[in-house]
Amino acid sequence: MMRLAIRTLRFRKGGFIATFVAVVFGTAIVMACGGLMETGIRSNVEPQRLAAAPIVVTGQQSHKPPGADEDTDAFPLTERVGVPAELVTRIRAVEGVTGVIGDRSFTAPLVTPSGSVVAEGHNWASAALAPYKLVSGRAPGVGEIVSTSGKLGDRVRVLANGVPQSFTVSGIAAAPAGHTFFSEPDAARLSRMPDRYADVGVLVAPGTDVDAVKDRIEALGNVTALSGIDRGLAEHPGTGGQREALIAIAGSFGGIAVMTMMFVVASTLALSAQHREREFALLRGIGTTPGQVRRMILGEGLLVALPAVAFGIMPGMLLGRFLFDQLAEHGVASPVISFYQGLIPFAAGAGAAVLAVIGAALIAARKSAKIKPVQALMEASLQRKWFSWVRLIAGLLFLGGGMALMIVTATVMVGPLAGATAGPSVLCWAIGVALLGPFWTKAALLLWRWPVQALSRVNGRLAIRNVSVRSVAMSAAVMPVMLAVGISTANLYMQTTQVDAASKAFTRDLNADVVLTSATGMSPQLVQQIRAVPGVSGASAYVRSTGVIDEPRNAPFDDDGAPLIGVDAQDANGPAPVRVTDGSLAGLTGSTVALPEYVAQKINRGVGSTITVTLGDGTSVKLSVVAIFAAERGYESIVLPTALVTAHTTDGLIRQILVRTTPGGDPGPALTKLAATHPGVQVADREALVSANAEDQKTQAWVNYMLVGMLIAYTAVSVVNTLVSTTLRRRREFALQRLTGSTRAQVLRMLTAEGALITLSGITLGTLVALAALIPFSAKVANSLPTGPFWIYLLIIGAATLLTFTSTLVPAVASLRQPPTQPTHAD
Repeated sequence: MMRLAIRTLRFRKGGFIATFVAVVFGTAIVMACGGLMETGIRSNVEPQRLAAAPIVVTGQQSHKPPGADEDTDAFPLTERVGVPAELVTRIRAVEGVTGVIGDRSFTAPLVTPSGSVVAEGHNWASAALAPYKLVSGRAPGVGEIVSTSGKLGDRVRVLANGVPQSFTVSGIAAAPAGHTFFSEPDAARLSRMPDRYADVGVLVAPGTDVDAVKDRIEALGNVTALSGIDRGLAEHPGTGGQREALIAIAGSFGGIAVMTMMFVVASTLALSAQHREREFALLRGIGTTPGQVRRMILGEGLLVALPAVAFGIMPGMLLGRFLFDQLAEHGVASPVISFYQGLIPFAAGAGAAVLAVIGAALIAARKSAKIKPVQALMEASLQRKWFSWVRLIAGLLFLGGGMALMIVTATVMVGPLAGATAGPSVLCWAIGVALLGPFWTKAALLLWRWPVQALSRVNGRLAIRNVSVRSVAMSAAVMPVMLAVGISTANLYMQTTQVDAASKAFTRDLNADVVLTSATGMSPQLVQQIRAVPGVSGASAYVRSTGVIDEPRNAPFDDDGAPLIGVDAQDANGPAPVRVTDGSLAGLTGSTVALPEYVAQKINRGVGSTITVTLGDGTSVKLSVVAIFAAERGYESIVLPTALVTAHTTDGLIRQILVRTTPGGDPGPALTKLAATHPGVQVADREALVSANAEDQKTQAWVNYMLVGMLIAYTAVSVVNTLVSTTLRRRREFALQRLTGSTRAQVLRMLTAEGALITLSGITLGTLVALAALIPFSAKVANSLPTGPFWIYLLIIGAATLLTFTSTLVPAVASLRQPPTQPTHAD
């Protein structure tokens, strides 16, 4: 049977080319996702500034609440924890350690004539960890720096907490641009953490067991010892949080891609097998056994799949690298992480593709192999039966899964978390509809047959008769259109709805009219200066971070912790986006906190009570509740004093100041003049703050737009494959129509009417699938119907229409060029 499969393969080029293309695309997409997954799991960052230290000690960048169960996951700490200076002496005493060098790292923007430039500052002692050496000059003293450029004796201004300070260049070092080295006293002062190092480099004697030394250091408690390539994580502590995002994106999209590939490959092979029923009938009639038919179909599938997998390797590598670069460019992944795409991603892509082909081939061969020879010869010229109990049960299970996820979305999920169930529900609905495709196709045709017939008359009636008789075959053309429209519409409008809901939740209580921004930080004294400007009724710094509520333990936040917002004490008319319902923000100073109503209710705390919170750098503080405020469900944040939040962030900088103006006041010119005296400070309207607040949502939306776009493109391959194959299969029918008197134009008009029916049916079913997920999602996220530009939907249905008509009419025109009397063979 394998020899027969090989000999007949060249006569079935159309169907097998379709399968080949589907497997190539599927292999590439799954392999690319596997590369992202491997990169996220490894999260390898080549050490540079700390490369000379065999071991780098950092603070423990995670926190597990006291008394938590062993199964409770630790919360990631988003701010640099650091290593206590007192611990350095104990590390130096560890067996096997020959030297310890503490590293202080902090933001040290340089003020230049053209503006401020973001740069990083370090203590000069840490230069030995690279090692970076002096090219000229000497080590810095108090009030001096070692720079990577310029001349000895130059005066350089550095922004320290938004205030320029002057330093003299005492030396020039061979180090990457953007690094400035200070004396130990200056570095301790500018880093704002004299009792804590960012990390510590540990030197060991040659031949020492590094792993054993690491274990001894970690036994000291609350520190992490890194060696090898993991040392680079100490230089870029933010890569830890991005690692989780990268793994989540690769895993979720990879799973969807595998399911889509299996569906596309299965539909392509099933259609090819359907078109060959006459051949299988003949084989069964001359004595071929069911097992031989199955082996032949399986062999043909593998003959196509294996070369397709090989062809998909290079596109998969290029696609994986492209996706990683795009994610890094948009801040989802760290650009310093080394991209990996080794044997495991290839095995995942190849394995998924081959398994998809094997499964699809076995399903396609099931009916052709089991049917009786005489019955096969009869059915080869009749409409193929589609119903089976297996198909019915599988379809109902997927539809039931979609219904269950829809109910969970509508009743259990809250705010942005609704996407966790709404996304999978789209696939369940789509696959359930596809499995019962002939039934849903007939239902859609009943809706559209009369409008199409009224508009196209004779050709429309002929098209409707064709589609009605061949409704089972037509469902194979309708389902890919449904899949493309349903998945793309649902996912794109989920993102637009969520971004719009997040923006409205933030702006609903935002009282600021003007916002001052700076990428290099602003001084707290600037807030006082702004309040003195005529026309300003209030001003407040605005800082964001993340923390964990340790006590009480039932706080309603996810595994990433609780969003923290730092604002200044203010009255009811202050500029902060907080609408107080109990208490007052006037007392928001020191160790105090304001809680959202739902959070306060959930943890049973009110004004005057206390809670315990671990801040972003791992510091635990006991806070007194001074206010309760209203907040949209799913978008709650904990409000703390600005000074408390900034003292426990990595850079300790204020980058936004909210300003509220008096009625009729116009402080714009005065604020612009004031900002000009502070390097890097700019004045903008409230839209800048809204845009910055929605940046995370926009980034996530962009990621989903890109990934959904790839799935749409892959689904488009299925649409083209199916329609082209179906059209070419009908060459004998077209020839018969022409021999009975139909012209080429009449045949094309009939196909145009059929294409309209296929397009309208696919768009209708796809829209219903999308709405089944979108309506409960938008009801929970935005308390409204889905929001977003209508042109997105028009673009989706326009693309579906263009694909359908192009894939139908182009091969039909090519077929009609042949004389109707010329012999044809089944493709």
